Amino acid sequence: ARCPNIYECWEMREATFLIGGEDCTRRCGFCQIKTGKPAAYDRDEPRRVAEAVEHLGLRFAVVTMVARDDLEDQGAWLVAETIRQIRDRCAGVGVEVLPSDFGYGKDPAQGRAALEQVVAAEPDVFAFNLETTRRLFPVIRPSFDYDRGLEFLGLARERFPATTAVKSNIIVGMGETNDEVEECMRDLRAAGVNTLTIGQYLQPSDQHLHLDRYVTPDEFAVWQRYGEDELGFDHVESGPMVRSSYHAGQQAWDAGAWAPSGGQPGA
Repeated sequence: ARCPNIYECWEMREATFLIGGEDCTRRCGFCQIKTGKPAAYDRDEPRRVAEAVEHLGLRFAVVTMVARDDLEDQGAWLVAETIRQIRDRCAGVGVEVLPSDFGYGKDPAQGRAALEQVVAAEPDVFAFNLETTRRLFPVIRPSFDYDRGLEFLGLARERFPATTAVKSNIIVGMGETNDEVEECMRDLRAAGVNTLTIGQYLQPSDQHLHLDRYVTPDEFAVWQRYGEDELGFDHVESGPMVRSSYHAGQQAWDAGAWAPSGGQPGA
């Protein structure tokens, strides 16, 4: 939503699709997606997404979704079916999925069962975004849990094959310290995350969480080097305008999760 990189991604034949409706059942302080009662389950949406991927001639598709706590499976079928439809219709297209925690934070058994549906559909990249540091988490993401989020990512790493990248994101400029960012990076790496994005918070409106600071490009560069050289992430995309799906194809390539036909992403 309001992505600053949208035209660059389109030029690389990459695009992100939001499924599950326009209303989210949770509220995070930074997010501009509306909180409310979602519309009924649209079981034709996966087919239409795959049709759009084919029509646009994409090389890499990112599929994200709102939290759907109103659904018994938290929307897992919708994610899995979208992967299957893209696979059936668009051979060779890379697929990343970015769902919620499928309710794992409150009911681990339910979250695990939902995750298994997505595991069976075999995406190239599975992402769950932690978004902020341990200290700020209860204030900024009250509907989620920091440690359960790490557990969920660890479960994803355990259940997906080694060839599937497990990914997360950190938003900075919301009140965290640099030391806390690095602590969060270590926590994510210990959980099994091998691809990470770090980007600047841009306040969507006066009603959203207030911006605390603008992080300098040099600070972003330090985190990229720290993540790749010291912590061993396969890819760290770190910069002011970085969003979770920025250079998603290149991230998947660097993690060994996807090999596009016709050469390296962006070629």
